[in-house]
Amino acid sequence: MRCYCWIAGDDPSAAAEHASEKVAQGFDAVKMNGSGRLRLLESKREIDAMVARVAAVREAVGDDVDIAVDLHGRASAAVAKEVCRLLDPLHPFFVEEPLVPELTPDYAAICAATTVPIATGERLFSRWDLREVMASGIAVAQPDLSHAGGISECRRIAAMAETYGVALAPHCPLGPIAFASSLQVDFASPNALIQETSLGIHYNQGSDLLDYLVDVSAFDFHDSSLALPTRPGLGIEVDEAAVRRAAEKGHSWRNPVWRHADGSLAEW
Repeated sequence: MRCYCWIAGDDPSAAAEHASEKVAQGFDAVKMNGSGRLRLLESKREIDAMVARVAAVREAVGDDVDIAVDLHGRASAAVAKEVCRLLDPLHPFFVEEPLVPELTPDYAAICAATTVPIATGERLFSRWDLREVMASGIAVAQPDLSHAGGISECRRIAAMAETYGVALAPHCPLGPIAFASSLQVDFASPNALIQETSLGIHYNQGSDLLDYLVDVSAFDFHDSSLALPTRPGLGIEVDEAAVRRAAEKGHSWRNPVWRHADGSLAEW
């Protein structure tokens, strides 16, 4: 199963450098943040900066590496259309989640206005949530097994997506159990396109994908891909002692609260 990894970098040079590192590790597909906070209508400077970061990554990795761009629901429909128009010459693999779930009906207008493939689904939690967006013209459905009912429900979502000609790419910037579960759905779905992995993700320092496995070879990547798991169950063995140690520390992570210059709330 082909996989992609995340790259960090809020400026063009840092994003390009991190992308080059991932390609050197053997990945032929990466995903990057498209922007910071966005207003309902955005300035030329901000939109140009978004495009410049993607352009820098494209120049660094060449035309054989796929680049996905994640907007995290931060854009309005108007801004999403403009961004996709300007990104089109850079041929992004897909632009992910330009809109928040509450604006799902607007995906049809965005898809009709661009040739850039649109992906969404990480905050849509059942086949009923996905039903409307499937017919909007999206290219990729991204249910998250940890949110959308696990293996069985996401397998149903994959089958529904197949009937609309929509590819499957489960959302999973998470740990080994969620990742292994996603792979099970991928290998059972003819329309599986690519799988997100949190391996080496820039904000998971101290809690990486491999930290809770007895045998990390279960996730040996070769040419950006993983072989079909052959071990019992999900194909992994969790290091229970490592989990207990992590539970003793607990966690206090919360979504950041972003605000615009006028003090109004911004989508994180």
